[in-house]
Amino acid sequence: MPHALILLAHGSRDPHWRAPFDQLAASLAQRSPTPLRLAYMELCEPSLETTVAELQAKGTTQADILPLFFAAGRHLREDVPGQIEALHRAHPGIDLTLLAPVGEHPAFVEALANIIDERAQHT
Repeated sequence: MPHALILLAHGSRDPHWRAPFDQLAASLAQRSPTPLRLAYMELCEPSLETTVAELQAKGTTQADILPLFFAAGRHLREDVPGQIEALHRAHPGIDLTLLAPVGEHPAFVEALANIIDERAQHT
């Protein structure tokens, strides 16, 4: 498994909050040709650190990190890059790339527009 994709969510101690992310990751993992993992930035496991360590142990040499955030706030401008920098030092055998958050992707905007259009048709 030389390449993987990590979906990065914020994290919460509330298991009800986590359930949709777990379901999303399971559904996407079945559809993705690239091995896919879900990790959390803080507050719960698997953490980004745990996930990167597991991927490297399985032979992954490159992983893209896709933040499941609407925009790049302080967490994505400061906290996550700091985590990635520490992970580069701890796991030099895996190259980590932080992607733009899903909210900035044109396909995400299109998906939201479709949801809004569908909702408008049912009112």
